[in-house]
Amino acid sequence: MKQLLGQAIVAAVEAGKVIMTVYATDFSIQTKDDLSPLTQADTRAHDVIAHQLHITTLPIVSEEGRNIPYHKRENWQRYWLVDPLDGTREFVNRNDEFTVNIALIDTNIPVMGVVYAPVADLLYFSDDTGAWKLEKATTFEADFQDVDRLKAHARQLPSAPKSADFIIVASRSHLNEETTAFINAVKKEHGEISIVSKGSSLKLCMIAEGLADIYPRFGSTSEWDTAAGHALIRAVGGRLVSAASQQELTYNTESLKNPPFIAYRGAK
Repeated sequence: MKQLLGQAIVAAVEAGKVIMTVYATDFSIQTKDDLSPLTQADTRAHDVIAHQLHITTLPIVSEEGRNIPYHKRENWQRYWLVDPLDGTREFVNRNDEFTVNIALIDTNIPVMGVVYAPVADLLYFSDDTGAWKLEKATTFEADFQDVDRLKAHARQLPSAPKSADFIIVASRSHLNEETTAFINAVKKEHGEISIVSKGSSLKLCMIAEGLADIYPRFGSTSEWDTAAGHALIRAVGGRLVSAASQQELTYNTESLKNPPFIAYRGAK
């Protein structure tokens, strides 16, 4: 697991470097079939991650990778689930809130997660022993393959003290009527609340870090959007559940789509 985590961290940071080279240019924007934006940063980051993770011999499901039919992957036990650039809209809008997401899925559960925010040079990572946040991540690049040393430089999560306010984190780009109705219901239950807007998987990182109590998402998301952040949340005792059933999300479904969900901070 340590070797896999080290390789995933290398892949995420290397992808982040490529993303930043594109971010510094007057990049072009394409539109995918689902009308979401696509840039050269998405495809180049995918190529870097696929190259770095190839050494692990585990299969990869990536937003920008080739479509793998369900009958070929339905019995996979372990595989990588990757979003090379989560928050492409944030990237296009140049608000800096985009990430690289890499998760290791084992028996349909995210057991390891790496989230890297290139602009802030922030690295979040988790394994079966906990979750950590590393600031100025590239400063410690020599330690990426030595996970024990890397953990010594990082801060274990959750690191934020419980706020007196009940804090909801919501999507910066995808707030809809259902989410607004849910937030209004939470207000009735908790009285005074604070609402924070954030892009990409940084919302899930806030839950894992203890900076927010709940994150509701009723819009469309794919499994690669949530898997790495979900792993972080699981590692600190939190939950990411279906809004309808309150059952923990599982992965490698036929559609690779998530139901509406709610993420809760852990008690640790």
